[in-house]
Amino acid sequence: MFWEKKLEHWAASIRDKLVLPLRVELWNGQHLNLSHLHPEVIVRVPHVSALTCLFTPSLSNLGAAYVDGKIDVEGKPGAIISVGNALASGTLKLEGKFSRIIRKIQRSKDKDKAAIQYHYDVSNAFYQLWLDENLVYSCAYFENGDEDLNLAQVKKMDLILQKIHLQPGDTLLDIGCGWGALVIHAAQHYGARCVGITLSENQASFARTQVMKLGLSNLIDIRLQDYRDVQGTFDKITSVGMFEHVGVRNLPDYFAKINSLLSEDGVVMNHGITSTDAESGETPYGNGEFIEKYVFPHGELPHIGLALKAMQEGGLEVLDIENLRSHYAQTCTLWVERFEANADKVKQISGDRRYRIWRVYLAGCAYAFNQDWISLFQVVCVKAGRLPQRMSLPDGHRYGRVPLKKSSAVPQAT
Repeated sequence: MFWEKKLEHWAASIRDKLVLPLRVELWNGQHLNLSHLHPEVIVRVPHVSALTCLFTPSLSNLGAAYVDGKIDVEGKPGAIISVGNALASGTLKLEGKFSRIIRKIQRSKDKDKAAIQYHYDVSNAFYQLWLDENLVYSCAYFENGDEDLNLAQVKKMDLILQKIHLQPGDTLLDIGCGWGALVIHAAQHYGARCVGITLSENQASFARTQVMKLGLSNLIDIRLQDYRDVQGTFDKITSVGMFEHVGVRNLPDYFAKINSLLSEDGVVMNHGITSTDAESGETPYGNGEFIEKYVFPHGELPHIGLALKAMQEGGLEVLDIENLRSHYAQTCTLWVERFEANADKVKQISGDRRYRIWRVYLAGCAYAFNQDWISLFQVVCVKAGRLPQRMSLPDGHRYGRVPLKKSSAVPQAT
């Protein structure tokens, strides 16, 4: 049969080029070992029609086939992603749709809100199964390298708040506040007056409930609000895991809006994922296409150079830049471990299809950060030409790399 000859030719070609711990098991009981290695990954093909994803094994094709149940995959998530990438990079040319393309996305407030709600309004219980106890959905900070996820996320919040020199009584705007962890930490341990905004109804409802339970309603205002609609002036502004949703073309306007909300002596921290492609292209071999379709609609990652340019165009001056790529690789690895450990509960809450999407997505993110396909930068800014009067740079330490102080509760502002 035609498919048998094509499959034999494909398998022979793979064996000649690659050494993969991979076995392919067919619907008719036949199986193919792609090398002499013990198979760490087993791909089960229940029907002849599913062979097409193997013959053109982009990460998008393989991921879509797995998500839609056209193939089944057995193995540890890291091994699955590694083998999938080896198949793609070993058989496809890094050009055209498989290269690091730049996707031009038309945006609006309604589209942005729909994209945010698609990603975040799965259910709070879903995220609680694999995030830390405070539901911090962004890169953690492993100061010593041996912290567990809960401690590493607290240290990340302290790192951010200490970099912006948050003081008791300061007003803080957190753009994309998630489930409220950062503003709650800022109010509890730094005595700040906080506004947190999100477009996710689930996140806003959860955060408001937490604020009320902790007795922090006099210090924290959680709003279901687009950043473009925020008014007022703030001493400090944080944007954590948010500018990935803004769109590359909109970044100068985004930072100009932040600048307009910032007090004359204020400080801004932008903590966000960036592309490591010089042209701000998405991750290769169809990985970006998979994420756009199944996980993060309308997400765009700028190169750090483009992000810095946009900050300058928005009237901000950069004081400090730090690359936390290795920290995000570790964060994603821990998320994957927790996700796998709670696989049955995840399926019960979200269904098998969404479980498959997130299983591939989280493991793929860990791989992408490890491979330097994407990165994570914290950038501290002030209004161009101004240095905050209250900010003193510690002697003997690079700005932002002072040893973290332990959080301690301060009297609540009245």
